[in-house]
Amino acid sequence: MRAPMCSLVVTGARARTRALVAVAVLGGTALGLGACVSLPKAERVELFTIDPRLEGAPAAGPGPVLLVSVPRAGAGLSGPRMAYLRAPNRLEYFARSQWVEPPARLVGAALVRALERTGRFQAVTEVAMGAAPGLRLESEVVRLQQEFTERPSRVRLTLRLELVDVAARRMVGTRELEVIEAAPSDDPAGGAAAANAAVRRAVVEAAGWCAEVSENEPRVPADDRQSAARTGAAGISQ
Repeated sequence: MRAPMCSLVVTGARARTRALVAVAVLGGTALGLGACVSLPKAERVELFTIDPRLEGAPAAGPGPVLLVSVPRAGAGLSGPRMAYLRAPNRLEYFARSQWVEPPARLVGAALVRALERTGRFQAVTEVAMGAAPGLRLESEVVRLQQEFTERPSRVRLTLRLELVDVAARRMVGTRELEVIEAAPSDDPAGGAAAANAAVRRAVVEAAGWCAEVSENEPRVPADDRQSAARTGAAGISQ
């Protein structure tokens, strides 16, 4: 009667051993599979801004209220990617470097600050509010790119301007500025430094041009400006 009991005990021990081996194999397989499907670490993206230092402080003047539209983005510049060229007419983008915002918006903010410092305009605003604007500035960042076609590399900025008389609904002046700045290093950081220098030169020149053109424009009565604002001052350029 004892032999069957011993057989049962041995058989149970073998079953437990096989179960433990199976668990160990499955655990090892799971670990192996986990190692196979582990996701790669995301590469760090460097962010750069355009915020040039401008001399002086904002000051109101005797001129009209100036409404500044957000600059339009040229071809290939609608997003935050940093553009560069290694060959003429071949636009490329840095993989791990970009602007904090689309460059047209950054240039627009610098342009507003430069206009505020001319001391010419009663107010400079990006939103139509309060007194009706006498003038409206439309602009386009046509190019902002780092060019490696020569050494050292350089940044090219092309800025197109259109100044509009709101009350008369007519163009009073257009201008295109192109600024080229050598980069201190042939990499995105050097390009960002050169872009800041180029934007500073461009917006200071643009602000001076706007102030000069506005001084040569006849003053429009306040009632006419209010009427023009009600009839579509927000969509002057067609």
